[in-house]
Amino acid sequence: MRRRLAALLIVPALALTACGGGGDSKKDDSAASKSASPSAGPSAPASPPAVPKPVDTADPMPTVAGATGKKATITLPKGDPSDKFVVHTISKGSGTEVKKGDLVMADFTVKVWKGGKDLGSSYDKGAAPQVIPAGAQNVIPAFSDGVVGQKLGSRVLVVAPPNAGFGPQGSQQLGVSGTDTLVFVLDLEKVIPTQAEGTQSSIPKKLPQVKAGKGVAATISVPKNNPPSALVSKTIVEGKGATVKNGQSVYMQYTGATWKPNEGKPAATPFDDSWKTGAPFATTIGTKQVIEGWDKGLVGKKVGSRVLLVIPPALGYKDQAQGDTIPANSTLVFVVEILAAV
Repeated sequence: MRRRLAALLIVPALALTACGGGGDSKKDDSAASKSASPSAGPSAPASPPAVPKPVDTADPMPTVAGATGKKATITLPKGDPSDKFVVHTISKGSGTEVKKGDLVMADFTVKVWKGGKDLGSSYDKGAAPQVIPAGAQNVIPAFSDGVVGQKLGSRVLVVAPPNAGFGPQGSQQLGVSGTDTLVFVLDLEKVIPTQAEGTQSSIPKKLPQVKAGKGVAATISVPKNNPPSALVSKTIVEGKGATVKNGQSVYMQYTGATWKPNEGKPAATPFDDSWKTGAPFATTIGTKQVIEGWDKGLVGKKVGSRVLLVIPPALGYKDQAQGDTIPANSTLVFVVEILAAV
């Protein structure tokens, strides 16, 4: 269920389609996944339809019951939806206004208009809030445009025709067709940092060196020596948040590289990074949903930290190659920014 809900958000750049990857709750679309390396989403249409400008209301309109902070009850009217992209504030919060580029943590409930199919809610057991990059172009407009200009603490109703949702391709994994209108209720909780903040501590010369720019994947330089045989989990920026615990949903940005193919190079070639997706990667930590090196190396760290992980093969992919980018028996190097945990 967790991966099914998470699949609602990300779409390929400039497309209006859902990200690739299955709905199996034990698989994560990241380089730390226990399964294969990340999948690329379906190809974008040659000329995706223009996203309509949001309006406050349309005819007909769904109704919403329930208190902010609890699962919404959405009642759909009779008749077909309009083609309007509706963003309607049900209750206005007292927090700061969401600006483009903010990372907004929001709870949500979603239905398909036709037939009233329930696509789930972050309030369901085992689910978690969604982190939405406000105004991002590679996130479905129902989310990215739906939060811009809203105040934290607000409950927002979004009616998204296909060109504000998954577009003409729909989402096969969610059972959404290319003609479906979706109805979202979003509860805007808070804005989280986009990356770790603070002065980075020095790193021993026998370990990879890290340069982290603002809003971009970290540059990793692997030294010209053999990798350590044991797991290295070094906090290089100490966060001020709560300690990450087993079973929490953790939201992160990361960059990953292999040791040997990049040994001695000024800058490693990453095999993956989360920055390119437009949104943080989320997983349930400490529950074997990701490789063991992540579970062991990130539990116990503080939210807001930047962590250097050097993961030996036994705690990574062992003797299994992952495509052309991660050879068998690879030592893996990750730079992880822990943004939130719930």
